[in-house]
Amino acid sequence: MTFFKLPALLACAAFTVAPLAAAAQELPAPLAEIVEARAADCASFENGELTLERGAVRRVDLNGDGTLDTVLDEGYLSCSSAASLFCGTGGCMVNFLVGDTVETRLAKGWQAVLFAPFTVVLAQVHGSECGGTNVNTCVEALVWDEERKAFNTVAPPLQ
Repeated sequence: MTFFKLPALLACAAFTVAPLAAAAQELPAPLAEIVEARAADCASFENGELTLERGAVRRVDLNGDGTLDTVLDEGYLSCSSAASLFCGTGGCMVNFLVGDTVETRLAKGWQAVLFAPFTVVLAQVHGSECGGTNVNTCVEALVWDEERKAFNTVAPPLQ
């Protein structure tokens, strides 16, 4: 997964491989709840232990207000007892926290780019979203709508 490297747009969280309790305490409450749920899922499968790897948490100004928002990319969560608990052929869940709103998308990868005056999230999605199969390339562009408290895109979110 690649990320645009503009310092004002994106900053990395400081955990490499973080013990769950310490990492969850550093997250805003809505994302900490997601991590706790994933830890429970992991533990329920052969007593696995969840780890947040470097890249699990990113800081990006998604709505252009000058404040860095928080993104939890579940592709960087690992469970000691299951190789693919959090991702599938459609990708991994990516949770974007803007203010107190969490928008979740299924993506194979994502990148935030500055497309003045907006930050645009480009998400690699399953080829079926473009009328094909998983082998077809498909990208969704997302722009935060402050009034709706949701991403705008030409495609409706997966249900």
